[in-house]
Amino acid sequence: MNGALRELESKHVLHAADIDAFLRSRKFPIVEGRTVTFVFVGAAEEVRLRHWISGLPTSQKFQRFHDSPLWTLSIDIPEGSRVEYKLELVRGGHHQLIQDPLNENLARDPYGANSVVYGAGYAQPDWAQHDHEARLGEIQEQSLSSSAFGDTRSVLVYLPARFRTSRRYPLLIAHDGPDYLKFASLRTVLDNLIHRLEVQPMIVALIQSNNRLIEYADDERHARFLVDELLPMMEARYPLVPQPAARCLMGASFGGVASLAAAWRRPGVFGNLMLQSGSFVFTDIGHHDRGPVFDPVVRFMSDFRARPGRPADNVYLSCGIYEGLIYYNRSIVPLLQSTGMQVKFTEARDGHNWENWRDRLREGLSWLAPGQLWMVYE
Repeated sequence: MNGALRELESKHVLHAADIDAFLRSRKFPIVEGRTVTFVFVGAAEEVRLRHWISGLPTSQKFQRFHDSPLWTLSIDIPEGSRVEYKLELVRGGHHQLIQDPLNENLARDPYGANSVVYGAGYAQPDWAQHDHEARLGEIQEQSLSSSAFGDTRSVLVYLPARFRTSRRYPLLIAHDGPDYLKFASLRTVLDNLIHRLEVQPMIVALIQSNNRLIEYADDERHARFLVDELLPMMEARYPLVPQPAARCLMGASFGGVASLAAAWRRPGVFGNLMLQSGSFVFTDIGHHDRGPVFDPVVRFMSDFRARPGRPADNVYLSCGIYEGLIYYNRSIVPLLQSTGMQVKFTEARDGHNWENWRDRLREGLSWLAPGQLWMVYE
């Protein structure tokens, strides 16, 4: 218990002025080394912390101070961690999930926003924030008629600052690309890293699927779309380096599965893969427990583990240690290495979320497509 809470604990009765003084004296949650104390003030029958740390109870109960409206919970969070959470309030038998009213730090995703606590030593990377000195790239929109899917697909295309048709560029294809832009600051990251010479100037095709849990789960149509439709369109409209070594597939979660599966189905097309928190679920005995949406993923992983081939030359993987997927990602590393591919694997004290994937972009992109800075100093 921190000092301010010990002082409150010593009081037999908590007055509103005591609580107000306590709230003015601190930033919340309170981080002291590995101990993080969450605080809620308000009427409730019960208050719980709901988080996404695999291995811990997902709902942890707050304690109430002396029948006052002040509730607290202290838990251990290792230094350097980043944890997203919500508060669960029970009022009149009804359960309500809310953002932490005392915490201004929010992380957004396609489903809304979560409160975020930063463990001691964590800092949001400066290269993911706007740099007024960095020249800005351009986003264009292209339309692609797909016979593989029988529809028309919109593709956003990032062009680096100082783009010239007279030079050739490597190609990065990002699954869930618009989400990478919106929730992982991908455009800002690219602008900054290219400006700092940490990453090669590149062209990025940002694709999206309205049915990603099917199309990204080793769907043969998706591999056909990438290789036979998207890639030729990009090569026809933009000056790209034609070699596989200058092509990269990137994706997170099911997007990681889509990237690996497409490269596996069409070996020799993409030289590089960037797989973030890939949903590489498999089972060695019995049935998996992830639900029917994972059935094609498990089938793919069984086939891939039996006959991995050599889908690419270089693979960067990252995963949060607080994710339920960490076991699968750790397990796949030696298999990938056994194929002769160059593999780099990073674990982070974070969960399955867009800001975790944002925080790994610099390491992954600069390893797969190093700019002049790394070529000189490494």
